[in-house]
Amino acid sequence: MEKESLLPLLALLTPLLGSFLILIFGENRRNLREGTTLAASSLTLLWTFLMLKALKAGYIPQKYLFELFPDLMFSFRADPLGMVFLLLSTSLWLIISIYSIGYMRSLKEHAQTRFFFCFSLAMFGAIGVALSDNLVSLFLFYEILTVSTFPLVAHEESLEALRAGRKYLVYLLSGASLGLFGIIYLWGHYRNVSFVAGGFVGEVKDWVLIFVFLMTFLGFGTKAALMPIHEWLPSAMIAPTPVSALLHAVAVVKAGVFTCLRVLYFVFEAKSFPTEFSLGLSLFVSFTVIGANLLAIREDNLKRRLAFSTINNLAIILLGALMLSKEALKGAILHIPFHGFMKITLFMCAGSIYVKSKKERVSELDGIGYSMPFTMGAFTISALGLCGIPPLCGFLSKWYLCLGTLEASKNWFLLIWLTSSFLDAVYFLPIVYRAFFRGKKDPKIKEAPFSMTIPLIVTALGSVTFGLFPNFLFHLLELVKMVISSVWGV
Repeated sequence: MEKESLLPLLALLTPLLGSFLILIFGENRRNLREGTTLAASSLTLLWTFLMLKALKAGYIPQKYLFELFPDLMFSFRADPLGMVFLLLSTSLWLIISIYSIGYMRSLKEHAQTRFFFCFSLAMFGAIGVALSDNLVSLFLFYEILTVSTFPLVAHEESLEALRAGRKYLVYLLSGASLGLFGIIYLWGHYRNVSFVAGGFVGEVKDWVLIFVFLMTFLGFGTKAALMPIHEWLPSAMIAPTPVSALLHAVAVVKAGVFTCLRVLYFVFEAKSFPTEFSLGLSLFVSFTVIGANLLAIREDNLKRRLAFSTINNLAIILLGALMLSKEALKGAILHIPFHGFMKITLFMCAGSIYVKSKKERVSELDGIGYSMPFTMGAFTISALGLCGIPPLCGFLSKWYLCLGTLEASKNWFLLIWLTSSFLDAVYFLPIVYRAFFRGKKDPKIKEAPFSMTIPLIVTALGSVTFGLFPNFLFHLLELVKMVISSVWGV
């Protein structure tokens, strides 16, 4: 049941207002500027929890603003799937904001006002994606997210950073144009682009509809970094570490997989796809699952290795959704927040290592665990979680993915999941081994400031907590069950 509420609008306007206040305070009032960042992220998280409370009470908060076209409203709603993405992005925004303040001040980075302004504007885009009620409003905020993160990717303003920023825009804007083609076709043919559980486009057997689905799915899938349209993501690692965390864990790539799930289950009736087409698309995504991990193994740059790990995990989410079974969809949705908590921990650890030691390569990390035990302890927890080791949350989502594969009678895809987890171990465990079992303590290297160390400890503990108690605080398991119930009609 839907109920008119101001909460979705408040969640949207808070980061937007915060971004302009950050510009007003600027470099001359740094404490006020950064206090605004913390206040905006805290308030947005509060609105999110109030919407979660309403959803648990049995109604979906919705806000209609105005009519874009006849029968097409510019409106927002906090349904269960949107709430999963919203909880992830708003909770991690607060955490990464605290970390970013310590990071930017420790390195005395330039253009900090621009950094925090664009960060807040990017969260405005991400929240709009999560709360959008239809493809048109989602597309608008999807593009706001892309454009607002370009200055963050190119933050260093070096030739390499500007090239990475241009590549970022070319890939993502080109992909979104394909998504726009799909939106225009759907509106012209169905006069409907609103999200409907189970999809409003049924019987996807005509080749034209299959083509439109591919354009929409793969267009938005550019932000999910499916191979071979993935290269923008490793290139974007030239950005400061908090930006890398924003790209990989909080907003950008998660907006990509979230939108693909919207298209797959709330626009098209995925269960009606021809078997051969569904299998072919699953094999295409499987190539990314394995290929990204193989590329990660050879990477010596720590952030680029983590980037290829992200590409692997995004493909895992999409492959799980393409299994077209309840348990696999449960695992795919759960892996969105679980991967977010684990991956943001790894990037914050990489940033802390760089701030204190200026080391960026895996081959340079011998003995770093003796000098930075809290940082590398958190890194180890999250790395093991991504390998699927219990009782960490990565194990839980991958368990459901395996169960869903069996439920769909696609048993040989189990080999994809198992191979992926094995390859995760191949490139993560050597980092842990180097940190704690090679080299010796360097007395010149110490833990990063508390403002950087506490956030990564919190997210690492979150990975453990969600593995043991998946309903803790966010009620993720309940939200996922609501999504499955609405999609399957049970």
